[in-house]
Amino acid sequence: MKKQISLSILAICLTFTFSFAQEKTPETIPQGEIFSSIQNVKIEGTTHSLKTKAGTLQLRDENNEPIALFGFTSYFKEEGPSKRPIIFSYNGGPGSSSYWLHMGVMGPKRVVVNDPDYTKAAPYTVVNNEYSILDMADVVMIDPVGTGLSIPIGKAKGEDFWGVDQDIRSISLFIVQFLKEYDRFQSPKYLLGESYGTFRNAGVMSSLLDKGIALNGVVMVSSVFDLRTLTFPVGDDTPYLVHFPSYATTAWYHDKLENKNPDLESFVEELRKFTEEEYMPALYRGSRLSLEDKAKMAQKLGQYTGLSKEYWMKADLRVKAEEFFNELMREEGKTVGRLDSRFVGINENLLNQSSTTDPQSDAISSAYTTGFLDYFHRELGVSKKLNYKTSAYSSPGFKWDWSHAGNMGWGTQTAINTGIDMASAMNKDPNVKVLIMNGYYDLATVFYGVENSIDHLGLRPEIRDNITMTYYEAGHMMYTHLPSLVKFKKDLADFIKDTSK
Repeated sequence: MKKQISLSILAICLTFTFSFAQEKTPETIPQGEIFSSIQNVKIEGTTHSLKTKAGTLQLRDENNEPIALFGFTSYFKEEGPSKRPIIFSYNGGPGSSSYWLHMGVMGPKRVVVNDPDYTKAAPYTVVNNEYSILDMADVVMIDPVGTGLSIPIGKAKGEDFWGVDQDIRSISLFIVQFLKEYDRFQSPKYLLGESYGTFRNAGVMSSLLDKGIALNGVVMVSSVFDLRTLTFPVGDDTPYLVHFPSYATTAWYHDKLENKNPDLESFVEELRKFTEEEYMPALYRGSRLSLEDKAKMAQKLGQYTGLSKEYWMKADLRVKAEEFFNELMREEGKTVGRLDSRFVGINENLLNQSSTTDPQSDAISSAYTTGFLDYFHRELGVSKKLNYKTSAYSSPGFKWDWSHAGNMGWGTQTAINTGIDMASAMNKDPNVKVLIMNGYYDLATVFYGVENSIDHLGLRPEIRDNITMTYYEAGHMMYTHLPSLVKFKKDLADFIKDTSK
């Protein structure tokens, strides 16, 4: 009997000990993994040796809890504390990794594409990037969670990162932790984002300032701050107005205009004047606009855009971007690009009113994707067991939360606008400078929409003067066009020189 009781007690003790051990055994939290190499880039005859790290950093939240493995690739001239400028760079989407900028303009190598035509299949041309800014600054390419090698860890989930404010928070946390990890607090600091990356930039520059990190400069490539300018909401004429100059420059490029102005810049200035003084008042009158005046306006719109007067009349003087893509070259069985309207593709359905494909994306995506993955694994030495995600859209449950707290002093936002975050940061730090780079043939984030957003931030003249606008005869990824790539480097270099003193 005693033996049975003793065995029972022992069994209970062992069970309790096992259960206790199970409860107390901490979940294994993965650490970051770094792959180091030396990369070289030759710029203006000088070869620069770069200490390169590609991989992941274990990102911790405000309470020091691990929340993500955050993917990045960094290029440094020297290790340790440095006062050399450092640029944090990313693409947009939301949901895109940074490989477009990485292989287009920022890294030591670049993919050469057959701009503005279709690039043939492999072997692709990857060359030394003599137009990189790496001769003047260190670069960190960032891949937001769900892209690249970046994944949630610990108790974190994808939705903790997939949203306007969630994204701003995680990118800001990464930048601060990276500066600490690599002793770069004393470096002149920059952000460089493309597309949604500019929308992100506006929030991150405000978030970093709130954390005590002042930036020297912020570079916006193909910008959007006010989503209203892109979404064509019912009853809002703004997106139609701000898209019109880009329709006209596209028609100008494709020789769809009679007696066209031979100078693009003076033509653009003419478009601004026409839009503000004639087109805008006509749309504002709405149904009060007489049929006669409407017909006159449709005639002028047709002369500027290459679309017929009849088409503009049927559209009530309001043509959406996707309608324009299809209509401009419909009779030729073609459609123009959204990201870059210089690119032309086959229109698979001549009755289309909305686009089913983007010729620019079709023309260059394979070259960029394949060229980058080969470089990432073969030259940077990243393990081939790790899968690099070019997009977060393949991540289970990926859905973007478009709500944004913003600057509450502006009241409720009917359309998300991070321009107000940028304005707040610029008012609090009157030394920070902003460079906005625009493509005349970008129909994804139109240049006149950016101008409109900046003009409506209520900035004092001395703060508005801290914003520089540059323009390129190309589209969203202006750096695929060699003359624009050359200008891009010069404009960026001048900006860095001016702001890192």
